[in-house]
Formats: sequence, structure tokens, C-alpha cells
Amino acid sequence: MEAVAGRSGAAKTTIYRRYRDKAALVAAAVERRAPAKPPQPEGESLREDVHSLAAWLAWSISEQDMGLLGALFAGMRKDARLAQVMRRILRRDETAMTDRLVRQAAERLAPGAATLFAEVAPAVIVHRIVVVGEPCDAAFVAHLVDDILLPLLCRT
Repeated sequence: MEAVAGRSGAAKTTIYRRYRDKAALVAAAVERRAPAKPPQPEGESLREDVHSLAAWLAWSISEQDMGLLGALFAGMRKDARLAQVMRRILRRDETAMTDRLVRQAAERLAPGAATLFAEVAPAVIVHRIVVVGEPCDAAFVAHLVDDILLPLLCRT
């Protein structure tokens, strides 16, 4: 809060009037910095819809500063209020990302497919960027969709 007050030239009390605590300030910054909305599934097939969503997610995560995301996740482990606020934002974003896909393809998807997508796709993408150190190019997105997501999400 002191750093924000100092950089903005405002008094700390002014910052606290607008944001009740550090968690509220961080949440506002995350929401302001959030990338564009996910694409609405409009493909001719489930694969096209999942591919479109996975490609958007890979682009979205790749565009974020991984150092910033790492610091945010570390802060969530140490600050219960920040974790609570960020989980609310993440759940809302997950729902927006998968809701229409599930509505359009419910009969083809396994139960819990939206949750599986929201848990698995970002984890694999972050692993690719941070651990493997390679970009999320078209070949990677196709692999993510064809070899991981579709077998996991579809009814057998």
C-alpha cells in the first residue's frame, strides 16, 4: 500500500479509502490487467471449440508476466484474504471460459468436463512455459487438445 501511495502521489489513507486492504488492491489490479474475454465456441465440432478455447488460454497465459503470476500465487499461499479474493476471480473466469462450451456440447462431454478443463489446461500450459521453457505454439496447442484434453473431456 505504501508503494502504491508513493508511486501515485496519493496519501496512504486515500488508497485505503478506495481499497479496504492489500487483497482488494491486488484483485483490482488483476481484474484491470486481465486479458480479453475467451472466444465463444462457434466451431463445427467439439474439437474446434476446445482448440479455440485452448489456443486463447495459451495466448492469455503466455502474455502474462510469469514472474508476476508466480508472485501472486506465492502471495495467495501466505495471505488468506488474498487467496479468497483471487479464488473468486479465478472461479468466475473459469466459468466464463467453459460455460458456453459445456452448454453446446453437454451430451458429448464427460461429467465434470468444465472443471477438468479449468484444472488441466492452464496447468499444462504453465508447465510448458515455466518448466519446459518453450512457447505455446500451434503444434503444442494441437497436442494439448488432441492428446490430453479431448480424451479427458469426452464421454467414452
